[in-house]
Amino acid sequence: MGAWETSFGEEGGLFRRLRRACAAEWEAYTWHPFVRALSDGTLPLAAFRRYLVQDYLFLLHFARAEALAVVKAESVEAMREKAAAVGAILDETRLHLAYCAEWGLPEAEVRAAPESAETVSYTRYVMDRGLSGDILDLEVALAPCTVGYGEVALRILADGRRMADGNPYESWIAAYSGEDYQRLARGAAARIDALGRSHGGEARFALLAPVFAEAARLEARFWQQGLDAAA
Repeated sequence: MGAWETSFGEEGGLFRRLRRACAAEWEAYTWHPFVRALSDGTLPLAAFRRYLVQDYLFLLHFARAEALAVVKAESVEAMREKAAAVGAILDETRLHLAYCAEWGLPEAEVRAAPESAETVSYTRYVMDRGLSGDILDLEVALAPCTVGYGEVALRILADGRRMADGNPYESWIAAYSGEDYQRLARGAAARIDALGRSHGGEARFALLAPVFAEAARLEARFWQQGLDAAA
């Protein structure tokens, strides 16, 4: 068992139960060929550039989803945390634009880019789950992104084929394997567990698992669009 399998959520908690129930979709997402190519340094530049542009557009909608979580939040304390998350994501968009520039993608070009079908389908799915459901529905739809990236980074670190020296994508790997992001990912999984206890996660599991699985499938499609751009 890899360390990534026990790093997020508590044993018996809702997050790990969802992860196990959706194991095929989760594996296809967290160890996608795009991820493996990041690990061994063979990912085509065109694939990464496409990903970076669409990830910026995704972040804007992720901020909107977190803003919706303020409305759906179960307590004043949760509202404050979610409001802070919106500000943090918007700050991240500025850093992301600077990172894009390092890869030869000017800010004006990134901001003017149209959303891909993969970006539209994923972000609107998350918003739909949040608008039609409660805070647990929304957080379950968001978790594959937040927690999944933490797991992806840990899997890359443990990969025997990883290019540790001279990997052009090492800065990306370092960002998501670093303690700041890992703490964020652990917190997101812990929140799923807590909401599972307070919002009937056990009774609703049969309805929540398909949401988690679909978000994981949409994440895999998000990776795939990068590879398709380089084909």
